[in-house]
Amino acid sequence: MKKLILLLFTCFIVYQANSQDAQTILTKVDQNMSSTNRISESSMTIHGKRSSRTLTSKTWAVGTKKSYTEYLSPASEQGTKMLKLENQLWIFSPSTDRIIQISGHLLRQSVMGSDLSYEDMMEDRKLTDIYTAKISGEEKIEDRTCNVLELTSKVADVAYYSQKIWVDAERFVPLKQELYAKSGQQLKLVELKDVKQIDGRWFPTTVIYKDILKGGKGTEMKMMDIKFDQPIPDHVFSKASLKQ
Repeated sequence: MKKLILLLFTCFIVYQANSQDAQTILTKVDQNMSSTNRISESSMTIHGKRSSRTLTSKTWAVGTKKSYTEYLSPASEQGTKMLKLENQLWIFSPSTDRIIQISGHLLRQSVMGSDLSYEDMMEDRKLTDIYTAKISGEEKIEDRTCNVLELTSKVADVAYYSQKIWVDAERFVPLKQELYAKSGQQLKLVELKDVKQIDGRWFPTTVIYKDILKGGKGTEMKMMDIKFDQPIPDHVFSKASLKQ
């Protein structure tokens, strides 16, 4: 009986240490990927079955609660704007001169025909706020040694119930993510590349999203410019700014 108790106690200590290490890694990932605010310009290339098209946009974001995006090109999408406040999302289309709110099941729809959903665009919370983590192993991606973490949601309002994430063991930036439904079915594959040091943090400047259910070649996001912790006036995050 004493041996059994000792074995159980040892297993508990190992589990606690693993869990603590995993949460520490996840905290360092958040430190790299999250910011008080940011201003960025990016391109989104949607690879279709027959052809590809590229959209460019500029985004202003404050924490995880507010973001404002304006599409700059091509001409057919120029002037389209998106405003996120908390868990609400509005879109302005210049072709109709209307503002519409996206909510409920519509948030799962594709953005501009890409492999990203509106939920993907809106989810900017820290991983430590919405997931618990455990280390499941160590693998290499290209020449980088990665800790493999298994994440399980601890909040109800999350787009993906669980994730498997490969974190660069030296730079603490994710290089790959597999996103899963509660049923265990994989929904998305995310590859993060071209990691650069920006303002003292490691940050991937290319992200490739693949909707597993959709198939296809995926959608490639490239960060052309990003600045962290910049002053952003409050009036940017208002519905009035959508029509300006």
